Amino acid sequence: MFYQKEIETMPRSELDALQLERLRWTVDYCYRNVPFYTKRLDEAGVTAENIKSLDDIRRIPPTTKADLRDNYPFGMFAQPMKNMARIHASSGTTGKPTVVGYTKNDVDNWADCVARIVAAAGATADDVVQISFGYGMFTGALGLHYGLERLGATVVPNSSGNTEKALMYMRDFGTTALVATPSYALYMCEIAKEQPFPMSDYHKLKLGLFGSEGCTPEMRAQVEKGWGLFATDNYGMSELMGPGVSGECEERAGLHFNEDFFIPEIVNSDTLENLPEGSDGELLVTTLCKEGIPLLRYRTRDITCLNYDTCKCGRTGVRMDKVKGRSDDMLKIRGVNVFPSQIESVIVGNEKIGGHYQLVVRRDGFSDTLEVKVELVDSSLLESYGAIEKLNRKLQKDLQTMLGIQCKVSILEPKSLERFVGKAQRIVDLRNN
Repeated sequence: MFYQKEIETMPRSELDALQLERLRWTVDYCYRNVPFYTKRLDEAGVTAENIKSLDDIRRIPPTTKADLRDNYPFGMFAQPMKNMARIHASSGTTGKPTVVGYTKNDVDNWADCVARIVAAAGATADDVVQISFGYGMFTGALGLHYGLERLGATVVPNSSGNTEKALMYMRDFGTTALVATPSYALYMCEIAKEQPFPMSDYHKLKLGLFGSEGCTPEMRAQVEKGWGLFATDNYGMSELMGPGVSGECEERAGLHFNEDFFIPEIVNSDTLENLPEGSDGELLVTTLCKEGIPLLRYRTRDITCLNYDTCKCGRTGVRMDKVKGRSDDMLKIRGVNVFPSQIESVIVGNEKIGGHYQLVVRRDGFSDTLEVKVELVDSSLLESYGAIEKLNRKLQKDLQTMLGIQCKVSILEPKSLERFVGKAQRIVDLRNN
């Protein structure tokens, strides 16, 4: 299904021309309205006039999360507060939060971007969509909320937490689509199966619109099997807008970028050199048309690649692969780069192991160690020491094959690990303790 078919199927040449026009506008807008960019662009010798092609975007220095934090709270805003319709912010768990502002026009464009993506995933005006993201400064809940309303769907703003009541709403309201993190959707399914209601009471649930955290194919398969729904990923971050930057269609052959609002690039994380099409690297994104807080070549730290072929669904915009990991979440264990998604694909692919896990990194002398904590699906397996040992050896072998290093595996009872209603915190790094 298309929401704005003319834009979503625009020929590449027309899309490139539109992006170039909007890139020039954005560079000029940033220069005139954001002192940070006035200085940065002057130092680089870049003006809107000397942006002659899309390749000239490479002349612009990247923007980082540190730049936003250094200008906390409103130093990156391009409009006075009286023109801001909304303010959101990140959690700030690793420092000062990044604060983002939206004009009324930004909020309107945001709703259109989200509406496109949820429509591509299969949502329609007939859906009853339950949002189990936390409402507040986090952009996920309100971003999906406005976009789904724009599409015409009925929104149930359940928020996160109080899982039993959320399940009651799902049964009683006839919820057809669920917005949540993949890990929380999995947890909701666990609780649903413990309650005195048959899973057939949730038979109207058919679509999962997941985001906010990574989701391997193995994790997605487990959520789909548990709920009997069709799951899609959507991508975004508060710095760029929130959800609605890109998302999967029903083909699930990559996440379609809203290229009339964003220009994506793939670069080498170390050298920042642009990489050839199809290469894995760090995603940089430039916002187009953003009035509140425009960003030039923002370093997302997410590792992915881009595909410019036309999708079977008919959409012509570039698609990004599912994020393989983050350059700042990457663990370096004894000289080997390790992404949590690699570990998840091994763990969740084992039918005896649940979808929740934890990675504990320690320093032993001059060497780093990695412990992978997992949970059993069936606690009766604990009664057989031999069976547990066999499972442990298999997991260690599979992880070594995937990662290229040995790691310790700890097999725990079901529900031993913490559950998260928001973005799951998988890594516990004890190296500096």
